[in-house]
Amino acid sequence: MIWTLRVECVFGLHLEEEWVRVFEIESGASLYDVHDAIQDASDFDRDHLFEFYAGRNPRNRKVVFGDGDEWEDRLDTYAKLTLENVYPLDKGLKLYYLFDFGDSWLFEIKKSRKKPKQPEAGIEYPRVIERVGANPPQYGRYEEE
Repeated sequence: MIWTLRVECVFGLHLEEEWVRVFEIESGASLYDVHDAIQDASDFDRDHLFEFYAGRNPRNRKVVFGDGDEWEDRLDTYAKLTLENVYPLDKGLKLYYLFDFGDSWLFEIKKSRKKPKQPEAGIEYPRVIERVGANPPQYGRYEEE
C-alpha cells in the first residue's frame, strides 16, 4: 500500500524559511528508507548521525526508535523497523526525525489519514508529490576572513 507522509522541517540551525515535502511511500518502507527520502528531498550530505522518536512535541521523547548503545545497532533497527510497525502512534504522539545532533535538523513526520492506495505501475517510491520552500543550506553561509 502507498501512504502519504507530510514532512516539515520544524528546526535547523540554518533554516531560513518554511520547508515542507509531501511524500508517497510504501507502507512497508523502513525508517532508514524515510531517512534516505528526507535526505534526497533536502539535498543534505548524509554525513551525520540521526534518530527517530515519537513525542507530544519536539522536546518530549516518549518513544525512541533504535535506542541502542552502538550506532550499528540503531542502523540495524532503522533498516528493519517499517512504517507499518511504527503506525499507528499512541494518541497525541508525533513522529520526529533528528539529523545532525550539532545543527539539529528536526523534521516532523505526519501520516495522512487519506485511505492508502495501490502502487501505480511504473512509479518509483518514495516520491515527492508536493514541495513548499527551497532547500535550506545544510551548513549555512560562512564568511571568510
